[in-house]
Amino acid sequence: MNFIYAIILFGFLIFIHEFGHFLAAKISGVRVLKFSIGFGPKVIGKKIGETEYLLSAVPLGGYVKMYGEEPTDEVIDETRSFKHQPVYKKIFIVFAGPFFNILGAVILFWIVFVHGVPVIKPVIGEVMKNSPAYMAGLKTGDKIVEIEGQKISNWFDMAQFIQQNPNKNLNFKIERNGEIIQLQITPQEKEVKNIFGEKVFVGQIGIKPDEKAVFIKKENPLSALKISIQRCYEIVELTYLTIVKIFQRVVSTEVIGGPILIFQAAGKTAEQGMVSFLSFAAIISINLGVLNLLPIPVLDGGHILFFLIEAVRRKPVSEKFIAVSQKIGIALLVALMMLAFYNDILRLLHPGKMFR
Repeated sequence: MNFIYAIILFGFLIFIHEFGHFLAAKISGVRVLKFSIGFGPKVIGKKIGETEYLLSAVPLGGYVKMYGEEPTDEVIDETRSFKHQPVYKKIFIVFAGPFFNILGAVILFWIVFVHGVPVIKPVIGEVMKNSPAYMAGLKTGDKIVEIEGQKISNWFDMAQFIQQNPNKNLNFKIERNGEIIQLQITPQEKEVKNIFGEKVFVGQIGIKPDEKAVFIKKENPLSALKISIQRCYEIVELTYLTIVKIFQRVVSTEVIGGPILIFQAAGKTAEQGMVSFLSFAAIISINLGVLNLLPIPVLDGGHILFFLIEAVRRKPVSEKFIAVSQKIGIALLVALMMLAFYNDILRLLHPGKMFR
Protein backbone atom coordinates (compact mmCIF):
# COMPACT_ATOMS: atom_id res chain seq x y z
CA MET A 1 0.00 0.00 0.00
CA ASN A 2 2.93 2.35 0.67
CA PHE A 3 3.94 1.90 -2.96
CA ILE A 4 0.44 2.78 -4.19
CA TYR A 5 0.19 5.89 -1.99
CA ALA A 6 3.67 7.01 -3.04
CA ILE A 7 2.81 6.59 -6.73
CA ILE A 8 -0.39 8.60 -6.24
CA LEU A 9 1.58 11.34 -4.48
CA PHE A 10 4.43 11.48 -7.01
CA GLY A 11 1.97 11.32 -9.90
CA PHE A 12 -0.02 14.24 -8.50
CA LEU A 13 3.06 16.38 -7.85
CA ILE A 14 4.53 15.74 -11.29
CA PHE A 15 1.25 16.22 -13.12
CA ILE A 16 0.31 19.59 -11.64
CA HIS A 17 3.86 20.92 -12.09
CA GLU A 18 4.06 19.93 -15.74
CA PHE A 19 0.45 20.92 -16.36
CA GLY A 20 1.40 24.42 -15.21
CA HIS A 21 4.11 24.62 -17.87
CA PHE A 22 1.79 23.04 -20.45
CA LEU A 23 -1.13 25.41 -19.81
CA ALA A 24 1.09 28.52 -19.76
CA ALA A 25 2.70 27.44 -23.06
CA LYS A 26 -0.72 26.94 -24.67
CA ILE A 27 -1.91 30.34 -23.40
CA SER A 28 1.27 31.93 -24.81
CA GLY A 29 0.76 30.35 -28.22
CA VAL A 30 3.78 28.04 -27.96
CA ARG A 31 3.46 24.62 -29.56
CA VAL A 32 3.81 21.75 -27.09
CA LEU A 33 5.31 18.63 -28.67
CA LYS A 34 5.31 16.28 -25.67
CA PHE A 35 3.73 16.10 -22.22
CA SER A 36 5.34 13.31 -20.21
CA ILE A 37 4.80 11.95 -16.72
CA GLY A 38 8.14 10.32 -15.94
CA PHE A 39 11.50 10.24 -17.73
CA GLY A 40 13.20 7.73 -19.97
CA PRO A 41 11.65 5.24 -22.39
CA LYS A 42 7.99 5.58 -23.31
CA VAL A 43 5.67 3.07 -21.64
CA ILE A 44 2.47 4.24 -23.28
CA GLY A 45 1.60 7.32 -25.29
CA LYS A 46 -1.03 8.88 -27.51
CA LYS A 47 -0.85 11.88 -29.81
CA ILE A 48 -3.79 14.25 -29.60
CA GLY A 49 -3.61 17.22 -31.91
CA GLU A 50 -0.07 18.56 -31.98
CA THR A 51 0.92 17.10 -28.59
CA GLU A 52 2.00 13.57 -27.67
CA TYR A 53 0.97 12.58 -24.13
CA LEU A 54 3.32 10.06 -22.52
CA LEU A 55 3.75 7.87 -19.50
CA SER A 56 7.49 7.15 -19.23
CA ALA A 57 9.45 4.48 -17.36
CA VAL A 58 11.11 6.49 -14.55
CA PRO A 59 8.37 8.04 -12.34
CA LEU A 60 10.62 10.54 -10.54
CA GLY A 61 9.80 13.56 -12.65
CA GLY A 62 8.30 14.67 -15.92
CA TYR A 63 8.73 17.16 -18.70
CA VAL A 64 6.99 19.32 -21.27
CA LYS A 65 8.82 19.46 -24.60
CA MET A 66 8.10 22.69 -26.48
CA TYR A 67 8.74 23.58 -30.09
CA GLY A 68 11.97 25.56 -30.44
CA GLU A 69 12.88 25.02 -26.80
CA GLU A 70 16.55 24.16 -27.34
CA PRO A 71 18.97 26.71 -28.88
CA THR A 72 19.92 24.13 -31.56
CA ASP A 73 16.32 23.34 -32.55
CA GLU A 74 15.47 24.12 -36.16
CA VAL A 75 12.56 26.54 -36.25
CA ILE A 76 10.29 27.26 -39.19
CA ASP A 77 7.38 28.97 -37.44
CA GLU A 78 8.89 31.50 -35.00
CA THR A 79 5.45 32.55 -33.70
CA ARG A 80 5.01 29.07 -32.14
CA SER A 81 8.61 28.72 -30.96
CA PHE A 82 9.50 28.99 -27.27
CA LYS A 83 12.92 30.58 -27.79
CA HIS A 84 11.46 33.28 -30.04
CA GLN A 85 8.91 34.43 -27.46
CA PRO A 86 9.31 37.71 -25.52
CA VAL A 87 11.15 37.34 -22.21
CA TYR A 88 8.02 37.93 -20.14
CA LYS A 89 6.25 35.02 -21.88
CA LYS A 90 9.21 32.68 -21.32
CA ILE A 91 9.30 33.61 -17.63
CA PHE A 92 5.53 33.10 -17.43
CA ILE A 93 5.79 29.60 -18.92
CA VAL A 94 8.68 28.54 -16.67
CA PHE A 95 7.22 30.09 -13.50
CA ALA A 96 3.85 28.40 -14.07
CA GLY A 97 5.21 24.97 -13.04
CA PRO A 98 6.25 25.87 -9.47
CA PHE A 99 3.23 28.18 -9.17
CA PHE A 100 0.88 25.29 -9.95
CA ASN A 101 2.58 23.23 -7.23
CA ILE A 102 1.68 25.94 -4.73
CA LEU A 103 -1.79 26.38 -6.24
CA GLY A 104 -2.29 22.62 -5.96
CA ALA A 105 -1.36 22.83 -2.28
CA VAL A 106 -3.98 25.56 -1.75
CA ILE A 107 -6.61 23.27 -3.29
CA LEU A 108 -5.52 20.31 -1.14
CA PHE A 109 -5.61 22.37 2.05
CA TRP A 110 -9.00 23.75 1.00
CA ILE A 111 -10.36 20.19 0.75
CA VAL A 112 -8.87 19.41 4.17
CA PHE A 113 -10.39 22.42 5.92
CA VAL A 114 -13.81 21.98 4.30
CA HIS A 115 -13.80 18.29 5.22
CA GLY A 116 -12.77 19.14 8.78
CA VAL A 117 -9.64 18.75 10.88
CA PRO A 118 -9.30 17.41 14.44
CA VAL A 119 -8.65 20.19 16.95
CA ILE A 120 -7.72 19.83 20.62
CA LYS A 121 -10.00 21.74 22.97
CA PRO A 122 -8.40 24.02 25.61
CA VAL A 123 -9.19 21.48 28.32
CA ILE A 124 -6.52 20.70 30.91
CA GLY A 125 -5.47 17.07 31.16
CA GLU A 126 -2.65 17.48 33.69
CA VAL A 127 -1.24 20.25 35.91
CA MET A 128 2.45 20.08 36.83
CA LYS A 129 3.21 20.37 40.52
CA ASN A 130 4.75 23.66 41.69
CA SER A 131 4.05 25.23 38.29
CA PRO A 132 2.39 28.68 37.85
CA ALA A 133 -0.86 26.89 36.92
CA TYR A 134 -0.66 24.68 40.03
CA MET A 135 0.04 27.63 42.31
CA ALA A 136 -2.88 29.58 40.79
CA GLY A 137 -5.30 26.72 41.42
CA LEU A 138 -5.90 25.27 37.95
CA LYS A 139 -7.18 21.68 37.99
CA THR A 140 -7.51 18.75 35.62
CA GLY A 141 -10.71 19.11 33.61
CA ASP A 142 -10.73 22.91 33.67
CA LYS A 143 -11.51 24.55 30.34
CA ILE A 144 -9.77 27.83 29.48
CA VAL A 145 -12.38 30.16 27.99
CA GLU A 146 -10.56 33.51 27.79
CA ILE A 147 -7.13 35.03 28.37
CA GLU A 148 -6.94 38.80 28.74
CA GLY A 149 -10.38 39.14 27.15
CA GLN A 150 -9.39 37.08 24.10
CA LYS A 151 -11.69 34.11 23.51
CA ILE A 152 -9.90 30.76 23.32
CA SER A 153 -11.33 28.05 21.07
CA ASN A 154 -8.48 25.54 20.88
CA TRP A 155 -5.32 24.44 22.65
CA PHE A 156 -2.94 25.76 19.98
CA ASP A 157 -4.22 29.36 20.23
CA MET A 158 -4.08 29.20 24.00
CA ALA A 159 -0.52 27.83 24.09
CA GLN A 160 0.64 30.41 21.55
CA PHE A 161 -0.82 33.29 23.60
CA ILE A 162 0.87 32.04 26.78
CA GLN A 163 4.22 31.51 25.05
CA GLN A 164 4.20 35.07 23.71
CA ASN A 165 3.65 36.60 27.16
CA PRO A 166 6.35 35.38 29.58
CA ASN A 167 6.52 37.07 33.00
CA LYS A 168 3.22 38.92 32.41
CA ASN A 169 0.34 38.68 34.86
CA LEU A 170 -2.52 37.34 32.70
CA ASN A 171 -6.24 37.21 33.51
CA PHE A 172 -7.77 33.79 32.78
CA LYS A 173 -11.44 32.85 32.59
CA ILE A 174 -11.88 29.17 33.48
CA GLU A 175 -14.95 26.98 33.09
CA ARG A 176 -15.17 24.45 35.93
CA ASN A 177 -18.23 22.25 36.48
CA GLY A 178 -20.41 24.70 34.57
CA GLU A 179 -19.19 27.75 36.48
CA ILE A 180 -16.88 30.55 35.31
CA ILE A 181 -13.87 31.22 37.53
CA GLN A 182 -11.37 34.06 37.10
CA LEU A 183 -7.70 33.48 37.91
CA GLN A 184 -4.48 35.40 37.46
CA ILE A 185 -1.48 33.42 36.23
CA THR A 186 2.01 34.62 35.35
CA PRO A 187 3.69 32.43 32.70
CA GLN A 188 7.19 31.47 33.73
CA GLU A 189 9.91 32.32 31.21
CA LYS A 190 11.73 29.18 30.07
CA GLU A 191 14.45 28.44 27.56
CA VAL A 192 13.40 25.97 24.84
CA LYS A 193 14.50 25.06 21.34
CA ASN A 194 12.45 26.07 18.31
CA ILE A 195 11.96 23.91 15.20
CA PHE A 196 15.42 24.94 13.96
CA GLY A 197 17.11 23.90 17.21
CA GLU A 198 17.76 27.52 18.22
CA LYS A 199 17.37 28.59 21.85
CA VAL A 200 14.39 30.86 22.45
CA PHE A 201 12.56 32.09 25.56
CA VAL A 202 8.83 31.46 25.91
CA GLY A 203 6.17 31.61 28.60
CA GLN A 204 4.87 28.39 30.18
CA ILE A 205 2.39 27.74 32.97
CA GLY A 206 2.87 23.97 33.37
CA ILE A 207 -0.20 22.30 31.87
CA LYS A 208 -0.86 19.46 29.41
CA PRO A 209 -3.95 18.98 27.23
CA ASP A 210 -6.67 16.39 27.62
CA GLU A 211 -5.95 14.46 24.42
CA LYS A 212 -9.45 12.99 24.44
CA ALA A 213 -11.02 16.46 24.28
CA VAL A 214 -11.01 16.73 20.48
CA PHE A 215 -13.56 18.09 18.03
CA ILE A 216 -13.71 18.22 14.23
CA LYS A 217 -13.58 21.79 12.98
CA LYS A 218 -15.09 22.39 9.54
CA GLU A 219 -14.76 25.63 7.62
CA ASN A 220 -17.15 27.06 5.07
CA PRO A 221 -15.72 27.18 1.50
CA LEU A 222 -14.76 30.87 1.68
CA SER A 223 -13.03 30.77 5.07
CA ALA A 224 -11.35 27.49 4.08
CA LEU A 225 -9.87 29.22 1.03
CA LYS A 226 -8.55 32.09 3.15
CA ILE A 227 -7.00 29.74 5.71
CA SER A 228 -5.52 27.57 2.93
CA ILE A 229 -3.78 30.53 1.30
CA GLN A 230 -2.48 31.66 4.68
CA ARG A 231 -1.23 28.15 5.50
CA CYS A 232 0.57 27.87 2.14
CA TYR A 233 2.21 31.28 2.67
CA GLU A 234 3.45 30.18 6.10
CA ILE A 235 4.91 26.95 4.70
CA VAL A 236 6.58 28.75 1.77
CA GLU A 237 8.14 31.19 4.24
CA LEU A 238 9.21 28.35 6.54
CA THR A 239 10.72 26.39 3.64
CA TYR A 240 12.85 29.31 2.47
CA LEU A 241 13.88 30.02 6.07
CA THR A 242 14.90 26.39 6.53
CA ILE A 243 17.08 26.56 3.39
CA VAL A 244 18.77 29.70 4.74
CA LYS A 245 19.28 28.02 8.14
CA ILE A 246 20.90 25.01 6.44
CA PHE A 247 23.40 27.28 4.67
CA GLN A 248 24.00 29.10 7.97
CA ARG A 249 24.64 25.65 9.53
CA VAL A 250 21.97 26.30 12.14
CA VAL A 251 19.94 23.38 10.79
CA SER A 252 21.71 20.09 10.11
CA THR A 253 21.76 18.66 6.58
CA GLU A 254 20.32 15.52 8.20
CA VAL A 255 16.85 17.02 7.76
CA ILE A 256 17.19 16.63 3.98
CA GLY A 257 15.18 13.68 2.74
CA GLY A 258 14.62 12.04 -0.61
CA PRO A 259 12.16 9.73 -2.36
CA ILE A 260 12.58 6.96 0.22
CA LEU A 261 11.54 9.27 3.07
CA ILE A 262 8.59 10.57 1.04
CA PHE A 263 7.69 6.98 0.15
CA GLN A 264 7.54 6.00 3.84
CA ALA A 265 5.76 9.17 4.96
CA ALA A 266 3.12 8.83 2.23
CA GLY A 267 2.15 5.42 3.56
CA LYS A 268 2.14 6.47 7.21
CA THR A 269 0.06 9.58 6.64
CA ALA A 270 -2.39 7.62 4.46
CA GLU A 271 -2.88 5.16 7.34
CA GLN A 272 -3.86 8.11 9.55
CA GLY A 273 -6.62 9.13 7.17
CA MET A 274 -7.39 11.39 4.24
CA VAL A 275 -6.77 14.62 6.15
CA SER A 276 -3.20 13.61 7.08
CA PHE A 277 -2.38 12.30 3.58
CA LEU A 278 -3.73 15.38 1.77
CA SER A 279 -1.96 17.72 4.21
CA PHE A 280 1.31 15.87 3.65
CA ALA A 281 0.81 16.01 -0.13
CA ALA A 282 0.21 19.78 0.11
CA ILE A 283 3.41 20.32 2.11
CA ILE A 284 5.50 18.26 -0.33
CA SER A 285 3.93 20.10 -3.27
CA ILE A 286 4.91 23.45 -1.73
CA ASN A 287 8.44 22.21 -1.08
CA LEU A 288 8.74 21.06 -4.69
CA GLY A 289 7.53 24.44 -5.95
CA VAL A 290 9.88 26.39 -3.68
CA LEU A 291 12.93 24.26 -4.48
CA ASN A 292 12.25 24.56 -8.21
CA LEU A 293 12.36 28.35 -7.90
CA LEU A 294 15.87 28.35 -6.45
CA PRO A 295 18.27 30.12 -8.87
CA ILE A 296 20.13 26.92 -9.73
CA PRO A 297 20.78 26.16 -13.43
CA VAL A 298 18.59 23.31 -14.81
CA LEU A 299 15.87 24.19 -12.27
CA ASP A 300 13.02 26.53 -13.19
CA GLY A 301 14.53 29.23 -10.99
CA GLY A 302 17.80 28.99 -12.95
CA HIS A 303 15.98 29.45 -16.25
CA ILE A 304 14.11 32.44 -14.85
CA LEU A 305 17.43 33.94 -13.72
CA PHE A 306 18.83 33.60 -17.25
CA PHE A 307 15.71 35.24 -18.70
CA LEU A 308 15.97 38.14 -16.23
CA ILE A 309 19.61 38.63 -17.27
CA GLU A 310 18.44 38.54 -20.88
CA ALA A 311 15.86 41.24 -20.12
CA VAL A 312 18.52 43.50 -18.57
CA ARG A 313 21.16 42.87 -21.30
CA ARG A 314 18.53 42.93 -24.07
CA LYS A 315 20.09 39.81 -25.57
CA PRO A 316 20.14 36.13 -24.59
CA VAL A 317 22.81 34.69 -22.33
CA SER A 318 25.48 32.90 -24.37
CA GLU A 319 24.90 29.20 -25.05
CA LYS A 320 28.38 28.37 -23.72
CA PHE A 321 27.68 30.09 -20.39
CA ILE A 322 24.34 28.30 -20.07
CA ALA A 323 25.93 24.93 -20.89
CA VAL A 324 28.66 25.37 -18.26
CA SER A 325 26.17 26.64 -15.68
CA GLN A 326 23.86 23.69 -16.28
CA LYS A 327 26.71 21.23 -15.77
CA ILE A 328 27.42 22.88 -12.42
CA GLY A 329 23.70 22.81 -11.60
CA ILE A 330 23.45 19.11 -12.44
CA ALA A 331 26.49 18.39 -10.25
CA LEU A 332 24.86 20.24 -7.34
CA LEU A 333 21.59 18.37 -7.79
CA VAL A 334 23.35 15.00 -8.00
CA ALA A 335 25.27 15.79 -4.81
CA LEU A 336 22.03 16.85 -3.09
CA MET A 337 20.28 13.68 -4.24
CA MET A 338 23.14 11.51 -2.98
CA LEU A 339 22.96 13.26 0.40
CA ALA A 340 19.18 12.73 0.50
CA PHE A 341 19.54 9.01 -0.30
CA TYR A 342 22.32 8.69 2.29
CA ASN A 343 20.10 10.25 4.97
CA ASP A 344 17.15 8.06 3.90
CA ILE A 345 19.23 4.88 4.14
CA LEU A 346 20.53 5.82 7.60
CA ARG A 347 16.94 6.42 8.73
CA LEU A 348 15.99 2.98 7.43
CA LEU A 349 18.89 1.32 9.25
CA HIS A 350 18.42 3.29 12.46
CA PRO A 351 14.79 4.45 12.75
CA GLY A 352 14.33 7.51 14.96
CA LYS A 353 18.04 8.20 15.29
CA MET A 354 19.68 11.41 14.06
CA PHE A 355 23.29 11.42 12.81
CA ARG A 356 25.89 14.13 13.26
